[in-house]
Amino acid sequence: MARHLHALIRLNQWEVDEKRRVLGAFVRRLDELEGQAGQLETQLLREQEAARAQPNEAGFLYGNFAQAVIRARERLAGMIASANSEMEAAREALAEARRELKKYEVAQAARDRRAAEEAAKEERVDLDEIGIQGHQRRKTG
Repeated sequence: MARHLHALIRLNQWEVDEKRRVLGAFVRRLDELEGQAGQLETQLLREQEAARAQPNEAGFLYGNFAQAVIRARERLAGMIASANSEMEAAREALAEARRELKKYEVAQAARDRRAAEEAAKEERVDLDEIGIQGHQRRKTG
């Protein structure tokens, strides 16, 4: 039975590691999306400055650009919200996997402790028996 528990611990450790990798992928994706949103804002500021510097040439082009930025912001906001919810679900799955692993680790630690106590008890009984035999030999001999 103890070997089965060790196998469960290894399996659950693998699952925890896998869920940690999945969460890491979501975090990286969210960072990428937030970086894209930052780049979009930087590009918008540059275009606003260019439109202010040359209002006759850039004035009518800026309106189309601004509409594209608005659509891109909305798209990125939706993707960020989706990534956040997926990341939260992955975070919860990781927490659940860690709780499951902890359960098996605690059970194994209890088994190990009981086995060590049993071994120590057997050793004490053996030593007591040796001591009694030695005492009896000294008494009779």
